[in-house]
Amino acid sequence: MDTILYGIPNCDTVKKSQKWLAEHNIPYAFHNYRKDGLDRAMIESFLKNIQWEILLNKRSSSYRQLTEQQKNGLNRDTIVPLFIEFPTLIKRPLLIHHSTYLLGFSVETYQTLFSL
Repeated sequence: MDTILYGIPNCDTVKKSQKWLAEHNIPYAFHNYRKDGLDRAMIESFLKNIQWEILLNKRSSSYRQLTEQQKNGLNRDTIVPLFIEFPTLIKRPLLIHHSTYLLGFSVETYQTLFSL
């Protein structure tokens, strides 16, 4: 599959992204963080393309539930196991189309990516 959308199905922004892709007849695979899980290799591929600080969703309830020690100790190495344990720490949606990684949803960005 050329296009993979990562997220959770009840996220409003993920729903907007899915709706846009469907309206434009763009085939994609959906990877549900909670149901399908994440592993170290997958997260490492994300981190090769997006800095961990940008990938981290500081507005999530998962982030607010981290201890102060966890928050203060965040770095490239400590974030990987936290992303695996708490996948909603990752901003969403994450769209991968060929080798392009897009975080969040923007009509303009999607139109440009898909040359519409």
